[in-house]
Amino acid sequence: MIALVGPTGAGKTTLIQLLSRFYDPDGGSITLDGRDLSQIRRESLRSHMAFVLQDSFLFEGTIRENIRFGRLDATDEEVEEAAKLANAHSFIMRLKDGYDKVLKQGGSGISQGQKQLLAIARAILANPSMLVLDEATSSIDTVTEIKIQEGLQRLMKGRTSFVMAHRLNTIRQADRILVLKEGRLLEQGSHDELLKQGGFYSELYHSQLKRAAI
Repeated sequence: MIALVGPTGAGKTTLIQLLSRFYDPDGGSITLDGRDLSQIRRESLRSHMAFVLQDSFLFEGTIRENIRFGRLDATDEEVEEAAKLANAHSFIMRLKDGYDKVLKQGGSGISQGQKQLLAIARAILANPSMLVLDEATSSIDTVTEIKIQEGLQRLMKGRTSFVMAHRLNTIRQADRILVLKEGRLLEQGSHDELLKQGGFYSELYHSQLKRAAI
């Protein structure tokens, strides 16, 4: 689990776009298992990746179809198992038409938290090697946030994950935290290591603690 930390404009999204080859670097190289990304076809690379972003994209169609988009040949049973692992099954079953409820494009009719649970279910179904997660849960009630975090923990298990961190207390268990500022790598290390350094990360972390206490 690699966490990307930094203020708006620090370069977190740019780094993710480079990793997923939305564009290639002007200089230097990025390697995956020792192989230069520029030598890997974009379609092949992205077939091994899944994205769970703050604004999850849902298209017009049933909930079942939206989850199955993660793997088009999945059975109904596999779709529902993925939803259970994502903590989405219970809210889906409370809906009038359950998995056959038709969503409008963008997912209007369900909450932001429920959209994220569906995105997690879709990613679980895809069974990717690498994950890109935007773990922000703003404007989401505490119960749904807990469900999202539980679903994300199941999703990340045994995979390489890149997490764009907004609230630093959610990435304390990251294997490595990359602290970005103005397009540069400022610091890197574990949560405890960075706190001991007393640098920019430590300042960010303690300022968030103070705001949470107010």
